[in-house]
Amino acid sequence: MSKKVTVLGSTGSIGTQALEVIEMQGYEVLALTASTNVDIIEEQIRKYKPKFAAMVDEKAATDLKLRVADTDTTVLSGRDGVCECAALETDYVLNSIVGMAGLEPTVAAINSGSEIALANKETLVAGGQLVMNLAKEKGVSILPVDSEHSAIFQSLQGCADRKEIKRLILTASGGPFFGKKREELQDVTVKEALNHPNWSMGAKITIDSASMMNKGLELIEAVWLFDMNPNDIDIVVHRQSVIHSLVEYCDNSVIAQLGVPDMRIPIQYALTYPNRIPSPVRQLSLTEYGTLTFFEPDYETFGLINVCRKAINDGGLFPACANAANEEANLAFRQGKIKFLQIEELVRSAVEASQRFDTYTLDDVLDMYNWARNYVKSEIN
Repeated sequence: MSKKVTVLGSTGSIGTQALEVIEMQGYEVLALTASTNVDIIEEQIRKYKPKFAAMVDEKAATDLKLRVADTDTTVLSGRDGVCECAALETDYVLNSIVGMAGLEPTVAAINSGSEIALANKETLVAGGQLVMNLAKEKGVSILPVDSEHSAIFQSLQGCADRKEIKRLILTASGGPFFGKKREELQDVTVKEALNHPNWSMGAKITIDSASMMNKGLELIEAVWLFDMNPNDIDIVVHRQSVIHSLVEYCDNSVIAQLGVPDMRIPIQYALTYPNRIPSPVRQLSLTEYGTLTFFEPDYETFGLINVCRKAINDGGLFPACANAANEEANLAFRQGKIKFLQIEELVRSAVEASQRFDTYTLDDVLDMYNWARNYVKSEIN
């Protein structure tokens, strides 16, 4: 059956792989959005012929309009343009926007009644309660695209009763600094932090993997996606990234999803659920790997996991604060303004200084985002 799909963040790693999957399945691309990369989105427009496209950057949008004036694609601009694309009537909105910029488009897509294929962690980290309540109200499914959450989702198929679930286990690659202690990370470079052993990802997400903030964010996201107590979610370092995550049941049996490290598997499953169909991903050979290893995370060296676990346990907007502070600190590290270990220090400090919110609105989430980023900027300066 043909489907229409809107891809938000189409020029990034997830977006480009999503378009490969969409093309293979013969689905229609309704709209594409990007931030600044005019060259790639122009190629995508000419290949997939979407009815709409949007660029966050106004100058980039103006440039794109001129470049694709000979096509039938309408080019929109700014955050409003992205939200307008997200709100179009379609079967799926795949959100692979990086950072908090993905929250408002997710809300717009849910309000339009589209199914959500979610690769944007920050949507649920920052606004989990709002987003899940809205999705329930609108009767919209949120299907995870992150490899870890997709693995849990797949491992839950056939679960007859939520009471059967004992524990979720998120796997982590450990990133490029696995096995190193804090003193060894004092002067690591951006280049070293971007040298991920298994996955090809954007710069922000790769730095999050190096600091293991990504696993803290995924823990928070799993709380909302699967309605779990944070204390019933564990993390294990699995260097080979073959087991993508696991579910432990009340009888102590454990079900896991395995596959080669390739994001096209979770992307495709989100777009074809509940069906499974052939994919372009190579077959897993366990004998080729030979050995799979597992380690306890080093919570002292990679303390951002602890910051995130405490934030979600404390609730309210503490997770939103942790996320926003990390966005700013991560950027500052990539720009050479701070050292690697200062990312954790700044995030922890921001969360400790932030205001408690037991209930909140979307505006409150956005206000916290701005407050936390400004707090980090002021601490750096």
